[in-house]
Amino acid sequence: MDDKVITVNEAIRKYDPKRPYTYADYASWDDDVRCELIDGEIVVMDAPSFDHQSISMELSRQLANFLYGKTCKVLAAPFDVCLFGLGDEDTTVVQPDILVICDESLLIDKKRCNGAPDLVIEILSPSNAKHDRERKLNKYINAGVRECWLVDPVNKNVTVHLNKNKIVSFAFYENDEVIPVHVLEGCEISLQDVFNR
Repeated sequence: MDDKVITVNEAIRKYDPKRPYTYADYASWDDDVRCELIDGEIVVMDAPSFDHQSISMELSRQLANFLYGKTCKVLAAPFDVCLFGLGDEDTTVVQPDILVICDESLLIDKKRCNGAPDLVIEILSPSNAKHDRERKLNKYINAGVRECWLVDPVNKNVTVHLNKNKIVSFAFYENDEVIPVHVLEGCEISLQDVFNR
């Protein structure tokens, strides 16, 4: 990569699968275009809708209220996660809609997470649903994220994937059910407040 700053659109044009992009490349781009890296390939992200942001805020509020005064931290996008803990050399850099980190040593310079968060929440939209359900979820599982939520605002449901040593189980919640957060003992999220704003 050249030392000069380039835009995401320029990086997309210059992409060479033989030399995948890394976090070091990603961090050097000067652009307002939100993107992630999956296996070194740029994935451009659409701006979130009102419903997406409203759901994100409510989930973040409930998690932040529970975590107040505790060591785990809840963060909302955009916040970079070098998913496989390779720092500048990581070729998979994601921005989960919401993440919980209980090991503060993963927070490098308070600018990024270097390794798998304990919990990630992705809020699906028509433009990203397939990507989040397949490619991104597999990356989360392989990196060791212990709990992954896929929130479907249209159908008002949540699929929770629990990852124990890459053996995954899942549970399905909808409407006004209450979801236990397995990585945060005693924490429960009310879907009635999430979906019926």
